Amino acid sequence: MRVLFIANVDFSLRHFILPLMRGARARGHEVLAACAEGPLLEIVRAEGFTVIPVPFSRSLSPRANLAALRCLRQVIRERRPNLVHAHFPIAGLLARVAARLEGVPRTAYTVHGFLFNQPGPLWRRGLSLAMEWIGGRLTDTFLTVSEEEAGDARRLRIHRHATAALNGRDPARFRPDPVARAEVRAELGASPEEVVVTAVSRLVRHKGHPELLRAMEAVPGATLWVVGERLSTDHGGNVEPDFARAAGTLGPRVRRLGYRHDTERVLAASDIFCLPSHFEGLPMSVIEAMLTGLPVVATDISGPREQVVPGETGLLVPPAAVAPLAAALNQLTDDAALRRRMGEAARARALARYDEARVVGRTLDLLGL
Repeated sequence: MRVLFIANVDFSLRHFILPLMRGARARGHEVLAACAEGPLLEIVRAEGFTVIPVPFSRSLSPRANLAALRCLRQVIRERRPNLVHAHFPIAGLLARVAARLEGVPRTAYTVHGFLFNQPGPLWRRGLSLAMEWIGGRLTDTFLTVSEEEAGDARRLRIHRHATAALNGRDPARFRPDPVARAEVRAELGASPEEVVVTAVSRLVRHKGHPELLRAMEAVPGATLWVVGERLSTDHGGNVEPDFARAAGTLGPRVRRLGYRHDTERVLAASDIFCLPSHFEGLPMSVIEAMLTGLPVVATDISGPREQVVPGETGLLVPPAAVAPLAAALNQLTDDAALRRRMGEAARARALARYDEARVVGRTLDLLGL
Protein backbone atom coordinates (compact mmCIF):
# COMPACT_ATOMS: atom_id res chain seq x y z
CA MET A 1 0.00 0.00 0.00
CA ARG A 2 1.19 3.53 -0.75
CA VAL A 3 0.69 5.81 2.26
CA LEU A 4 1.00 9.59 2.23
CA PHE A 5 1.58 11.16 5.66
CA ILE A 6 0.85 14.89 5.86
CA ALA A 7 2.12 17.34 8.49
CA ASN A 8 2.19 21.12 8.65
CA VAL A 9 5.85 21.91 9.46
CA ASP A 10 9.18 20.08 9.67
CA PHE A 11 9.19 20.12 13.49
CA SER A 12 5.90 18.21 13.54
CA LEU A 13 6.95 15.65 10.95
CA ARG A 14 10.28 15.00 12.65
CA HIS A 15 8.99 14.69 16.21
CA PHE A 16 5.46 13.29 15.84
CA ILE A 17 5.05 11.51 12.50
CA LEU A 18 8.46 9.94 11.78
CA PRO A 19 7.95 6.92 14.11
CA LEU A 20 4.72 6.07 12.25
CA MET A 21 6.51 6.37 8.92
CA ARG A 22 9.20 3.98 10.11
CA GLY A 23 6.59 1.55 11.37
CA ALA A 24 4.58 1.59 8.13
CA ARG A 25 7.73 1.02 6.08
CA ALA A 26 8.74 -1.87 8.34
CA ARG A 27 5.38 -3.49 7.56
CA GLY A 28 6.19 -3.37 3.85
CA HIS A 29 4.26 -0.28 2.78
CA GLU A 30 5.53 2.47 0.47
CA VAL A 31 5.75 5.62 2.57
CA LEU A 32 5.72 9.24 1.39
CA ALA A 33 5.29 12.49 3.29
CA ALA A 34 4.18 16.02 2.43
CA CYS A 35 5.15 18.96 4.60
CA ALA A 36 6.26 22.58 4.49
CA GLU A 37 9.99 22.73 3.78
CA GLY A 38 12.35 23.11 6.75
CA PRO A 39 15.78 22.06 8.02
CA LEU A 40 14.52 19.18 10.17
CA LEU A 41 13.30 17.39 7.04
CA GLU A 42 16.91 16.50 6.30
CA ILE A 43 16.78 14.09 9.25
CA VAL A 44 13.72 12.42 7.74
CA ARG A 45 15.15 12.32 4.22
CA ALA A 46 18.43 10.90 5.55
CA GLU A 47 16.45 7.77 6.51
CA GLY A 48 15.46 7.31 2.88
CA PHE A 49 11.96 8.79 3.03
CA THR A 50 10.59 10.94 0.22
CA VAL A 51 9.26 14.21 1.63
CA ILE A 52 7.45 16.43 -0.88
CA PRO A 53 7.37 20.15 -0.02
CA VAL A 54 3.91 21.71 0.21
CA PRO A 55 3.55 25.39 1.22
CA PHE A 56 1.35 24.87 4.26
CA SER A 57 0.65 27.94 6.38
CA ARG A 58 -0.28 27.82 10.06
CA SER A 59 -2.79 30.63 9.50
CA LEU A 60 -6.29 31.17 8.14
CA SER A 61 -5.03 33.11 5.09
CA PRO A 62 -7.35 32.10 2.20
CA ARG A 63 -4.67 32.80 -0.40
CA ALA A 64 -2.01 30.71 1.37
CA ASN A 65 -4.37 27.82 2.04
CA LEU A 66 -5.69 27.75 -1.53
CA ALA A 67 -2.08 27.60 -2.77
CA ALA A 68 -1.37 24.71 -0.41
CA LEU A 69 -4.55 22.92 -1.50
CA ARG A 70 -3.64 23.21 -5.18
CA CYS A 71 -0.14 21.91 -4.52
CA LEU A 72 -1.44 19.05 -2.41
CA ARG A 73 -3.95 18.02 -5.06
CA GLN A 74 -1.12 17.89 -7.58
CA VAL A 75 0.97 15.72 -5.24
CA ILE A 76 -1.92 13.31 -4.72
CA ARG A 77 -2.73 13.24 -8.43
CA GLU A 78 0.86 12.34 -9.29
CA ARG A 79 1.59 9.90 -6.43
CA ARG A 80 -1.83 8.20 -6.19
CA PRO A 81 -1.70 7.10 -2.53
CA ASN A 82 -4.05 4.42 -1.25
CA LEU A 83 -4.24 6.12 2.14
CA VAL A 84 -3.75 9.75 3.18
CA HIS A 85 -3.02 10.15 6.88
CA ALA A 86 -3.32 13.81 7.85
CA HIS A 87 -2.26 15.61 11.02
CA PHE A 88 -2.86 19.05 12.62
CA PRO A 89 -5.89 21.28 12.09
CA ILE A 90 -5.32 23.38 8.96
CA ALA A 91 -3.03 20.98 7.08
CA GLY A 92 -5.30 18.13 8.15
CA LEU A 93 -8.44 19.74 6.73
CA LEU A 94 -6.73 20.68 3.46
CA ALA A 95 -5.35 17.15 3.15
CA ARG A 96 -8.77 15.56 3.59
CA VAL A 97 -10.40 17.95 1.12
CA ALA A 98 -7.65 17.23 -1.43
CA ALA A 99 -7.95 13.49 -0.85
CA ARG A 100 -11.71 13.58 -1.42
CA LEU A 101 -11.39 15.73 -4.56
CA GLU A 102 -8.72 13.42 -5.99
CA GLY A 103 -10.55 10.19 -5.17
CA VAL A 104 -8.16 8.72 -2.59
CA PRO A 105 -9.66 5.40 -1.40
CA ARG A 106 -9.13 6.03 2.34
CA THR A 107 -8.39 9.00 4.56
CA ALA A 108 -7.30 9.14 8.19
CA TYR A 109 -6.76 12.03 10.57
CA THR A 110 -5.01 12.27 13.92
CA VAL A 111 -5.90 15.07 16.35
CA HIS A 112 -2.95 16.40 18.35
CA GLY A 113 -5.15 18.76 20.35
CA PHE A 114 -8.44 20.40 19.41
CA LEU A 115 -8.00 24.15 19.00
CA PHE A 116 -11.50 24.72 20.35
CA ASN A 117 -10.18 23.47 23.69
CA GLN A 118 -7.53 26.21 23.65
CA PRO A 119 -8.27 29.42 25.57
CA GLY A 120 -9.16 32.20 23.17
CA PRO A 121 -11.98 34.25 21.67
CA LEU A 122 -15.29 32.53 21.13
CA TRP A 123 -15.26 33.13 17.36
CA ARG A 124 -11.92 31.35 16.96
CA ARG A 125 -13.04 28.38 19.03
CA GLY A 126 -16.29 28.20 17.08
CA LEU A 127 -14.43 28.31 13.78
CA SER A 128 -12.13 25.53 14.97
CA LEU A 129 -15.10 23.37 15.93
CA ALA A 130 -16.70 24.00 12.51
CA MET A 131 -13.47 23.03 10.73
CA GLU A 132 -13.21 19.82 12.73
CA TRP A 133 -16.86 18.98 12.09
CA ILE A 134 -16.44 19.45 8.34
CA GLY A 135 -13.22 17.47 8.36
CA GLY A 136 -14.87 14.66 10.27
CA ARG A 137 -17.31 14.16 7.40
CA LEU A 138 -14.31 13.52 5.12
CA THR A 139 -12.53 11.04 7.40
CA ASP A 140 -12.65 7.25 7.41
CA THR A 141 -10.36 6.64 10.41
CA PHE A 142 -10.44 9.36 13.08
CA LEU A 143 -7.77 9.16 15.78
CA THR A 144 -6.77 11.34 18.71
CA VAL A 145 -3.69 11.25 20.91
CA SER A 146 -5.70 11.61 24.13
CA GLU A 147 -8.63 9.70 25.56
CA GLU A 148 -10.36 12.92 26.62
CA GLU A 149 -10.37 14.39 23.13
CA ALA A 150 -11.60 11.12 21.60
CA GLY A 151 -14.55 11.56 23.94
CA ASP A 152 -14.92 15.19 22.81
CA ALA A 153 -15.01 14.10 19.16
CA ARG A 154 -17.76 11.56 19.81
CA ARG A 155 -19.76 13.85 22.14
CA LEU A 156 -19.66 16.78 19.70
CA ARG A 157 -20.45 14.50 16.76
CA ILE A 158 -17.22 15.35 14.97
CA HIS A 159 -16.76 11.63 14.33
CA ARG A 160 -18.79 8.85 15.94
CA HIS A 161 -15.92 6.34 15.87
CA ALA A 162 -13.10 8.58 17.18
CA THR A 163 -10.47 6.43 18.89
CA ALA A 164 -7.52 7.36 21.10
CA ALA A 165 -4.25 6.01 19.70
CA LEU A 166 -2.07 7.82 22.32
CA ASN A 167 1.53 9.00 21.87
CA GLY A 168 4.72 7.12 22.58
CA ARG A 169 8.45 7.42 22.93
CA ASP A 170 11.33 4.93 22.84
CA PRO A 171 12.20 3.78 26.39
CA ALA A 172 15.66 2.72 25.21
CA ARG A 173 16.39 6.35 24.35
CA PHE A 174 14.57 8.09 27.20
CA ARG A 175 15.76 6.43 30.40
CA PRO A 176 17.74 7.20 33.55
CA ASP A 177 21.38 7.58 32.50
CA PRO A 178 23.97 8.36 35.23
CA VAL A 179 26.75 8.89 32.66
CA ALA A 180 24.74 11.45 30.69
CA ARG A 181 23.69 13.08 33.95
CA ALA A 182 27.28 13.67 34.99
CA GLU A 183 28.40 14.81 31.53
CA VAL A 184 25.58 17.29 30.94
CA ARG A 185 25.84 18.74 34.43
CA ALA A 186 29.55 19.26 33.91
CA GLU A 187 28.86 20.86 30.52
CA LEU A 188 26.29 23.26 32.00
CA GLY A 189 28.10 23.95 35.24
CA ALA A 190 25.57 22.31 37.57
CA SER A 191 26.88 20.65 40.73
CA PRO A 192 25.91 17.02 41.49
CA GLU A 193 23.64 18.09 44.36
CA GLU A 194 21.95 21.02 42.55
CA VAL A 195 18.21 20.52 41.97
CA VAL A 196 17.41 21.13 38.31
CA VAL A 197 13.92 21.80 36.95
CA THR A 198 13.70 21.35 33.18
CA ALA A 199 11.07 22.54 30.72
CA VAL A 200 11.10 21.27 27.12
CA SER A 201 8.71 22.95 24.69
CA ARG A 202 8.36 25.55 21.98
CA LEU A 203 8.79 29.07 23.32
CA VAL A 204 5.19 30.21 22.96
CA ARG A 205 2.90 31.86 25.47
CA HIS A 206 0.48 28.96 25.88
CA LYS A 207 3.28 26.68 27.12
CA GLY A 208 3.24 28.69 30.35
CA HIS A 209 6.77 30.11 30.39
CA PRO A 210 5.73 33.42 32.02
CA GLU A 211 4.14 31.61 34.96
CA LEU A 212 7.06 29.21 35.28
CA LEU A 213 9.65 31.99 35.30
CA ARG A 214 7.74 33.91 37.97
CA ALA A 215 7.18 30.75 40.01
CA MET A 216 10.92 30.08 40.03
CA GLU A 217 11.44 33.35 41.90
CA ALA A 218 9.75 31.62 44.85
CA VAL A 219 11.76 28.38 44.46
CA PRO A 220 15.21 29.43 45.70
CA GLY A 221 16.50 25.87 45.98
CA ALA A 222 16.33 25.04 42.28
CA THR A 223 17.76 25.98 38.89
CA LEU A 224 15.66 26.10 35.70
CA TRP A 225 16.81 24.79 32.32
CA VAL A 226 14.62 25.79 29.37
CA VAL A 227 14.97 23.70 26.21
CA GLY A 228 13.32 24.80 22.97
CA GLU A 229 12.86 27.70 20.60
CA ARG A 230 10.07 29.62 18.94
CA LEU A 231 9.25 28.34 15.45
CA SER A 232 9.08 30.87 12.63
CA THR A 233 5.45 29.82 12.09
CA ASP A 234 4.39 30.21 15.73
CA HIS A 235 1.75 32.80 16.56
CA GLY A 236 0.79 34.43 19.81
CA GLY A 237 2.46 36.60 22.41
CA ASN A 238 6.21 37.03 22.59
CA VAL A 239 7.79 35.53 25.73
CA GLU A 240 11.11 37.36 25.32
CA PRO A 241 10.12 40.12 27.79
CA ASP A 242 9.45 37.42 30.38
CA PHE A 243 12.89 35.91 29.86
CA ALA A 244 14.49 39.36 29.99
CA ARG A 245 12.83 39.97 33.35
CA ALA A 246 13.86 36.52 34.59
CA ALA A 247 17.48 37.22 33.67
CA GLY A 248 17.43 40.02 36.22
CA THR A 249 15.47 38.26 38.96
CA LEU A 250 16.85 34.73 38.64
CA GLY A 251 20.31 35.41 37.26
CA PRO A 252 22.28 32.15 36.82
CA ARG A 253 19.34 30.11 38.14
CA VAL A 254 17.77 30.15 34.68
CA ARG A 255 19.56 28.71 31.63
CA ARG A 256 18.20 28.83 28.09
CA LEU A 257 19.55 25.86 26.18
CA GLY A 258 17.82 26.44 22.83
CA TYR A 259 16.85 23.61 20.51
CA ARG A 260 18.71 20.39 21.42
CA HIS A 261 18.95 17.13 19.53
CA ASP A 262 19.94 15.38 22.79
CA THR A 263 16.93 16.11 24.99
CA GLU A 264 17.21 12.62 26.43
CA ARG A 265 20.60 13.54 27.95
CA VAL A 266 19.31 16.86 29.30
CA LEU A 267 16.37 15.10 30.92
CA ALA A 268 18.69 12.47 32.41
CA ALA A 269 20.63 15.31 34.02
CA SER A 270 17.48 16.85 35.52
CA ASP A 271 15.56 16.27 38.75
CA ILE A 272 12.06 17.62 37.99
CA PHE A 273 10.18 18.17 34.74
CA CYS A 274 7.70 21.02 34.40
CA LEU A 275 5.17 21.79 31.65
CA PRO A 276 2.70 24.48 32.83
CA SER A 277 0.79 24.69 29.53
CA HIS A 278 -2.61 26.28 29.01
CA PHE A 279 -3.47 23.82 26.21
CA GLU A 280 -2.13 20.43 25.07
CA GLY A 281 -2.98 17.28 23.15
CA LEU A 282 -0.94 14.57 24.85
CA PRO A 283 2.51 16.12 25.24
CA MET A 284 5.47 14.05 24.10
CA SER A 285 7.75 15.94 26.48
CA VAL A 286 5.83 14.64 29.50
CA ILE A 287 6.19 11.08 28.17
CA GLU A 288 9.92 11.60 27.64
CA ALA A 289 10.33 12.92 31.18
CA MET A 290 8.31 10.07 32.70
CA LEU A 291 10.37 7.47 30.83
CA THR A 292 13.51 9.17 32.13
CA GLY A 293 12.25 8.68 35.68
CA LEU A 294 11.39 12.27 36.49
CA PRO A 295 8.46 13.50 38.58
CA VAL A 296 6.30 15.82 36.47
CA VAL A 297 4.68 19.10 37.47
CA ALA A 298 2.02 19.95 34.90
CA THR A 299 -1.25 21.79 34.59
CA ASP A 300 -4.62 20.15 35.15
CA ILE A 301 -5.74 20.29 31.51
CA SER A 302 -6.66 17.81 28.82
CA GLY A 303 -3.66 15.61 28.05
CA PRO A 304 -1.40 16.05 31.08
CA ARG A 305 -4.15 15.01 33.47
CA GLU A 306 -4.27 11.66 31.66
CA GLN A 307 -0.54 11.26 32.04
CA VAL A 308 0.19 12.49 35.55
CA VAL A 309 -1.30 10.72 38.56
CA PRO A 310 -1.31 13.43 41.27
CA GLY A 311 0.66 12.47 44.33
CA GLU A 312 1.95 9.32 42.64
CA THR A 313 3.89 10.28 39.47
CA GLY A 314 3.88 14.06 39.90
CA LEU A 315 1.71 17.03 40.72
CA LEU A 316 -1.03 18.88 38.84
CA VAL A 317 -1.67 22.61 39.28
CA PRO A 318 -4.23 25.05 37.82
CA PRO A 319 -3.21 26.64 34.51
CA ALA A 320 -1.99 30.25 34.41
CA ALA A 321 -1.48 30.36 38.21
CA VAL A 322 1.92 31.19 39.69
CA ALA A 323 1.53 30.44 43.41
CA PRO A 324 0.34 26.79 43.09
CA LEU A 325 3.08 26.13 40.56
CA ALA A 326 5.73 27.51 42.92
CA ALA A 327 4.32 25.44 45.80
CA ALA A 328 4.47 22.22 43.75
CA LEU A 329 8.03 22.91 42.63
CA ASN A 330 9.09 23.69 46.19
CA GLN A 331 7.50 20.47 47.47
CA LEU A 332 9.60 18.41 45.07
CA THR A 333 12.72 20.52 45.39
CA ASP A 334 12.76 20.05 49.16
CA ASP A 335 12.18 16.28 49.17
CA ALA A 336 14.66 14.07 47.30
CA ALA A 337 12.93 10.88 48.48
CA LEU A 338 9.61 12.10 47.07
CA ARG A 339 11.27 12.92 43.77
CA ARG A 340 12.79 9.47 43.57
CA ARG A 341 9.55 7.70 44.47
CA MET A 342 7.46 9.69 41.99
CA GLY A 343 10.07 9.34 39.27
CA GLU A 344 10.11 5.55 39.60
CA ALA A 345 6.30 5.44 39.45
CA ALA A 346 6.30 7.78 36.45
CA ARG A 347 8.66 5.52 34.50
CA ALA A 348 6.59 2.44 35.32
CA ARG A 349 3.41 4.17 34.14
CA ALA A 350 5.05 5.40 30.94
CA LEU A 351 6.42 1.95 30.14
CA ALA A 352 2.94 0.50 30.54
CA ARG A 353 1.09 3.14 28.49
CA TYR A 354 3.47 5.07 26.24
CA ASP A 355 6.03 2.63 24.86
CA GLU A 356 6.58 3.85 21.29
CA ALA A 357 6.67 0.41 19.67
CA ARG A 358 3.30 -0.54 21.15
CA VAL A 359 1.70 2.82 20.36
CA VAL A 360 2.94 2.78 16.78
CA GLY A 361 1.77 -0.81 16.33
CA ARG A 362 -1.67 0.03 17.69
CA THR A 363 -1.93 3.10 15.45
CA LEU A 364 -0.94 1.17 12.34
CA ASP A 365 -3.48 -1.51 13.19
CA LEU A 366 -6.19 1.17 13.51
CA LEU A 367 -5.10 2.55 10.14
CA GLY A 368 -5.38 -0.93 8.61
CA LEU A 369 -1.70 -1.06 7.69
